[in-house]
Amino acid sequence: MTITIIGIDCAVDERNMGVAVGSYSDGNCVLLPLPDRVKARSVSEMVCDWINCSTRTLLALDAPLGWPDSLGAALSGHLAGVGIITSPDLLFRRATDRFVKARLDKQPLDVGADHIARTAKAALDLLSQVRGQTSLPLPLVWNGAFPERAGAIEVYPAGTLISYGLPSSGYKKKNETTVRKRILRGLKRYMSLGVDLEAAENNSDVLDAIVSVLSGADFLRERTYAPEDFTQAAKEGWIWVKRKEETP
Repeated sequence: MTITIIGIDCAVDERNMGVAVGSYSDGNCVLLPLPDRVKARSVSEMVCDWINCSTRTLLALDAPLGWPDSLGAALSGHLAGVGIITSPDLLFRRATDRFVKARLDKQPLDVGADHIARTAKAALDLLSQVRGQTSLPLPLVWNGAFPERAGAIEVYPAGTLISYGLPSSGYKKKNETTVRKRILRGLKRYMSLGVDLEAAENNSDVLDAIVSVLSGADFLRERTYAPEDFTQAAKEGWIWVKRKEETP
């Protein structure tokens, strides 16, 4: 069965969202032509169109989709001026954030204490919009054999790049075209990129969306780290990133 993978580099301003789409079948991931964001409608409308044209769809979102459970517990009933005994790492970082740091030596941004929280809110709003427009539940899914017609996962492009031995920093600035081209050359070993990549060469948000598609393929291939505590992951969210020791 062919599965459509939609990679989205989320942002507070929808105009800054990177979007890419891939086709996954029999372990192979093929990048489809990149959407023209200048002419395109809203991201939610594009996503709905792809879902409606696909038998199964996986959304791979580059944004936190939950908050630390300890943060909610500490703030429930908290009064201004009263101390909080919970450590900052437990307060502002999720279990998955600490897991990624331990395995890949790369620290995701603290959703509990950073502007990334606004991006997380925007990602959840996007999911809500797509659910409303498609009348599909669009749940977070926990293995590549998910039975739903469409599901979503959280991904982390920097972690995926590390797992593949590719540059994970130094490509975000507008003039860092050389680094982005190097990353794209590396990605060609693991997915088919037979389309015009100029948008990704010139825009790191589009590049992150492409890496998110590959992250979705890794999830479907069951090459990603899975949570040890699914109850906690269901509460806080989980970053699906390829196992570093896994042979591509």
